[in-house]
Amino acid sequence: MGALSHIRVLDLTRVLAGPWCAQTLADFGADVIKVERPGAGDDTRHWGPPYLQTPAGEDTAEAAYYLSANRNKRSVTVDIATPEGQRIVRELAAQSDVVMENYKVGQLKKYGLDYASLKAVKPDLVYCSVTGFGQTGPYAQRAGYDFIIQGIGGFMSITGERDALPGGGPQKAGVAIADLMTGMYSTVAILSALAHRDRTGEGQYIDMALLDVQVAMLANMNTNYLASGKAPVRQGNAHQNIVPYQTFQTSDSWIIVAVGNDGQYRKFVEAGGRPEFADDERFATNPARVRNREALVPLLAEMVRKRSKAEWIAALEASGVPCGPINDLAEVFDNEQVIARGLQVNLPHPSGGTVKLVRNPINMSATPPEALRHPPTLGEHTAEILRDVLGYDDAQIAALRAKVVI
Repeated sequence: MGALSHIRVLDLTRVLAGPWCAQTLADFGADVIKVERPGAGDDTRHWGPPYLQTPAGEDTAEAAYYLSANRNKRSVTVDIATPEGQRIVRELAAQSDVVMENYKVGQLKKYGLDYASLKAVKPDLVYCSVTGFGQTGPYAQRAGYDFIIQGIGGFMSITGERDALPGGGPQKAGVAIADLMTGMYSTVAILSALAHRDRTGEGQYIDMALLDVQVAMLANMNTNYLASGKAPVRQGNAHQNIVPYQTFQTSDSWIIVAVGNDGQYRKFVEAGGRPEFADDERFATNPARVRNREALVPLLAEMVRKRSKAEWIAALEASGVPCGPINDLAEVFDNEQVIARGLQVNLPHPSGGTVKLVRNPINMSATPPEALRHPPTLGEHTAEILRDVLGYDDAQIAALRAKVVI
């Protein structure tokens, strides 16, 4: 019995931000009903290869992208463009605590599935809308894609190598960070709204925007600008406010050195046989190192290149200097700490194969999140949900199938 096993979520979202939020709620036991288009489903089901494979090595219809964000849910197929489909969604909303959607602003109103319409059938409903730019403002009607949001929201102005260096220029993140962080902020918002409902009996509307989240998550980069009036620029793998806090090339690979204070800096250069770099007044303190970054970093780079990755990591770990390798994902899942923490989970799938996923990273002593259900196949639970949640009989379900409502 998860912490949210008393909560039902009607999930009308697709792609990543909304599904990521819904998956998090499902990990804690919420009954998440994923509503999908008959015959097509969530767009990400088709965002491959790679796809989940059967034991015979054949591709299934489930793309790896889809699998990453949809475990622990039940899938029901409903055509919301039909009156019968709209009725089903309203009936499900009446039996739910939360409704989530990521349609264009105002699009669900024509189906009678907007907040005002569903609040009429469920007054204490928590309703969360996720869009690119929010429900208000001059950009509200624009479609929002993570890549575009990373550009508009400032992230790409501080990510990537410096313009003057080879490979310099703006760079997006390797994963859809605006989507993922919006999913996490939406989770917090929904849980807060549920806590308020439990105290007062009052539901509410939640307006989540990828752009809002992207701007907010720039954290110290925002305050660097607001405090100075000067927009931060790309520094590659270097830190804007700390030196040295970056990657260095060794004799055979790359390492990360994350010096957080002057004591760690001295240990770093002593481990490299260059204690004079700590005695030099240009480099003795972090403010001095930040001001003299251009002079110091080439000296440190030359020092680091004289040893191998393994030699440096052993020396710095022995000295208490934060450091680490740069692993690819094969190395990540072979890492002894990752293995010890049990981050990979394997779930059986109806194809006869096994879905390999990454568990929810939250650890709790009493109500930990769990990976119990495989990401559902399209419409896998349609009959089950209509029968058990809404009380439809076999004849009603068959009639809806015949009309392709479900």
